[in-house]
Amino acid sequence: MMKKYYVIGNPIDHSLSPKLHNHWFKKNNINAVYDKKKTNEEDLKSILYEIKEKKINGINVTVPFKKSVIPYLDKLSTDAEQTQSVNTIILKNNSLVGHNTDISGFTKAIKNLNFNIGEKKVFILGAGGVVPSIIFALNKMNASKIIISNRTKKKAEDLKLRFHNLEVLDWGDIIDFDVIINATSLGLNKESINLDFSKFGNNKLFYDVIYNPSETNFLKEGKKLGNKTENGKLMFVYQALEAFKLWHGIEPLINNETLEMLSND
Repeated sequence: MMKKYYVIGNPIDHSLSPKLHNHWFKKNNINAVYDKKKTNEEDLKSILYEIKEKKINGINVTVPFKKSVIPYLDKLSTDAEQTQSVNTIILKNNSLVGHNTDISGFTKAIKNLNFNIGEKKVFILGAGGVVPSIIFALNKMNASKIIISNRTKKKAEDLKLRFHNLEVLDWGDIIDFDVIINATSLGLNKESINLDFSKFGNNKLFYDVIYNPSETNFLKEGKKLGNKTENGKLMFVYQALEAFKLWHGIEPLINNETLEMLSND
């Protein structure tokens, strides 16, 4: 019988998860299909119930539901518990279990850059779904300071209650940094982040969680100013790899073919 997997979120059109997982199904001879489902808050309970009913075999969760799915789950992995953020759901012993593979995804992506976060000042723009995972990973990598700024300041302040070492800045203010991470949705639709990065010199790392489009205006600006830039593609691929392992017990191959296949959009 064919297994069914989904990624749920809103917006969801930009997601390349179906393309990646279906590619891996084919490569590993798994009889399954993976699709995207635009979802509203009120649909969460019924969608998750379909996993219990074994109509769906697993779900990935993206913006804005990484926290709001939690009340409908029976258990959380340690990482999901500590970040209060879930991006992968599996049925285990008839219990819905929420996992967080974003931490591993971000950590592996940064290591792949051969960039040492230790003792670096990191400035994060945004406080949404993936940010707790990024903060958690940055703390593990010994960042010296983590500054966060969000359009809705309360969201950033709520994160400070969980991660006491955070420094919260008003949106629009800017402070010197070694690494700047765009974790907002600004850039999905070609929007720009109206901040002046030019006064802090070059040779910084500009990192964008967005991977589709592959170069946002934020990254273009960073590159123009002489900085290293990286989009969220590898983070996306590595978090997907961890989800795939949880669901199928197989580590799929990540090679040039995988990455090029994702670039063909």
